Amino acid sequence: MGDETLGIILAGGRGERAKPLTLASADYIRSKALIPFVGRSVVEWLVESCRDQGIRRFYVIAQGAENHSQIKLVLGHGERFGVEIHYSRARLDRYNVGSGAATLHNLEQWDLTGRALVLPVDSVFEFDLRRLKDAHDAADAAVTVASVGRTPEEIAGKYGVMQTSPDGLVSGFVEKPTLDRVHRIFPETSLPSSVRTLPTNAGMYLVDCRRLRLAARNPEMIRLAQQRLDWGGDLLPWLVGRGLPVAAAPIDRLGDLGSIADYLATLGDVLGGRYAWMRKAMGEPTSADPPYWIHESSLRTKDSVTGTTLAQKISEGSVVIGPAVRIGRNAEIGPGVKLRFSDIGDGVDVDEGARLSRTAIGDSAVVGPYARITDSYVGPMARVHSERDNPVRLVHSAIGEAADLRPGTRLSGVSVYPRLRVPAVTGLPTGTHLTSSDDILHWI
Repeated sequence: MGDETLGIILAGGRGERAKPLTLASADYIRSKALIPFVGRSVVEWLVESCRDQGIRRFYVIAQGAENHSQIKLVLGHGERFGVEIHYSRARLDRYNVGSGAATLHNLEQWDLTGRALVLPVDSVFEFDLRRLKDAHDAADAAVTVASVGRTPEEIAGKYGVMQTSPDGLVSGFVEKPTLDRVHRIFPETSLPSSVRTLPTNAGMYLVDCRRLRLAARNPEMIRLAQQRLDWGGDLLPWLVGRGLPVAAAPIDRLGDLGSIADYLATLGDVLGGRYAWMRKAMGEPTSADPPYWIHESSLRTKDSVTGTTLAQKISEGSVVIGPAVRIGRNAEIGPGVKLRFSDIGDGVDVDEGARLSRTAIGDSAVVGPYARITDSYVGPMARVHSERDNPVRLVHSAIGEAADLRPGTRLSGVSVYPRLRVPAVTGLPTGTHLTSSDDILHWI
């Protein structure tokens, strides 16, 4: 296949940090790969961005019946995307004990020997594959780690840091250090005038499949891969410790979708134009100043209060859109609505006087009159029964699929699991997770 680069998509995780976004019900997990994001699932964004950089063959490593069936239903065998997609065998799921072990076992199963780009499904990326390949070839690397520069304050307690030599090779790893430890290991970062960033692992790897398979046949690695072997914490340090060349190469941007807070921050960055490829893929904006995207079917949809279209309301100023807003198909937007830095899915109703900021609303959800929603996620088919004299207020909260909030509910930093009916509650502690009716009864 010459200079072909394959795509390997790691889609086996359970998405615990992103709950309730990854739940279709309290006991039914939606694959992380299918998290809805700016009108498409995450895995669709990944496949399309890689396809546009020349990757035409993909291998999906899934885990469990739900994962396999859900992803295959969306991607098929790649026909819709103009690519070829293969899937890991369900009977081999027992070997997928960690992202590293899953990769090694399936490289062998698929008999891959060329170059492959390994990607997770809980992130979106802005990257140049050619630059990664050039760095990989220049270092004659077995693995090249895509890296993102972060400040010590961003790193502290959240990200692992790579120690690199002047030639770009990785010499060591520091796993989620405290801020004090960052400054001790990298003393130049503690200087008053320092604005230096350090390379952190973006979770994307360009690999030499043949050399990685040879390394996997080491008896010690065989034992590790039978227990628990993750890429960042286990496989990479083992490779570096055994003298295999592991390089680091920067990419432009990484957007983490693994938690609700990170999901919303990445959403704001995408809608704000900080991901050039995704911005282009979204098409021309309906308005450039302020920038927003509205599907033409929503512009034509009349609301049930005034009988006027969204286009008319925007023109007359009774609805204020933007900056950085996307509205999908057949959404109904009432008079007096204000939207900014938000994503509105297909078939959504946003009723009169509602105000949404830095928020994602899933397909077919209903947001009642005069609701105030900020820095929050409202899942598909959820109903927010707000009223003018008894509005719902949500801040830093996540409402699961088909959940039902009664008028007067006020939540801050609270997660509501799918399909729960929540009475008018206020004053719940930040960090509360309402996972069942028993949880609700505890707080009312």
